[in-house]
Amino acid sequence: MSDEKTYQDIYWQSEDGLKLHARDYSADNDKTPIICVPGLTRNARDFEHLGAVLNGERRIIMLDLRGRGMSEYAKDSSSYNPKQYIADIIKLMDEQAMPKAVLFGTSLGGIVTMVMSKMHPGRVAGALLNDIGPELDQKGLDRIGSHVGQGRSFDTWAHAGRDTAENSGDIFPDFTLKDWIAFSKKVYRMNSSGRIKLDYDMKIAEPFDSKGGGSGALWNALEGLKVVPTLILRGEISDLFSEKIARQMLEKLDKGDLVTVPRVGHAPTLEEPASLDAIHQLLHRID
Repeated sequence: MSDEKTYQDIYWQSEDGLKLHARDYSADNDKTPIICVPGLTRNARDFEHLGAVLNGERRIIMLDLRGRGMSEYAKDSSSYNPKQYIADIIKLMDEQAMPKAVLFGTSLGGIVTMVMSKMHPGRVAGALLNDIGPELDQKGLDRIGSHVGQGRSFDTWAHAGRDTAENSGDIFPDFTLKDWIAFSKKVYRMNSSGRIKLDYDMKIAEPFDSKGGGSGALWNALEGLKVVPTLILRGEISDLFSEKIARQMLEKLDKGDLVTVPRVGHAPTLEEPASLDAIHQLLHRID
């Protein structure tokens, strides 16, 4: 990818006074914009390739949720929860005079998308739910719970890449070391001392719930997407999101599609050919 910056940094203030950040890739049209909502420990950089792929097709805003990336860390860790993230997103949309958006939600971002569609009818014009549903497998939750909030640091990007490969190799079995280093640069940042550290507030682990099983509240939230064009994307070897749950979700959506990304776990990067084809098809169904 070119080093040339093709986006603008935008900032807004949350209702509890945090300075929040997003990347804004503009487009010279009035198509419904996309808002990208990352996973639990992730940030706007997870979606940066879409700026080039969609290349001005429609406006894309890529969020750093509170406590991640260039957004400020919360004083109260209990505010690291989906309803607060939704309040932050709605405030941004209102400031940007954005009545509705297509939400691309990876993992936690997909939970935010489902709940937001129910809480704010009409604000979600389309949805991508990336390897996430109302019921999650305990194996994946245990894996995430064992890693989140565990501060790690490295001297070089090669060290970070090798460590990530060692801990997450099952998720992307076809990745090379070069791929793992690129992946690490989305998860870690270099601090002012030259150390490579995780790019999120370790306190996001405090409210994390690692209990599996079903969530009636999330199945109820999914109903907010019943008549909304929705793409359910699932990693073929995901340890968090089963094919059974994905198909049950599909039955509840009038405009749902299910696409499985081969040889990928939790969660697809959205750079895979199958993911990009599915994204283009989803957007084709929205204005």
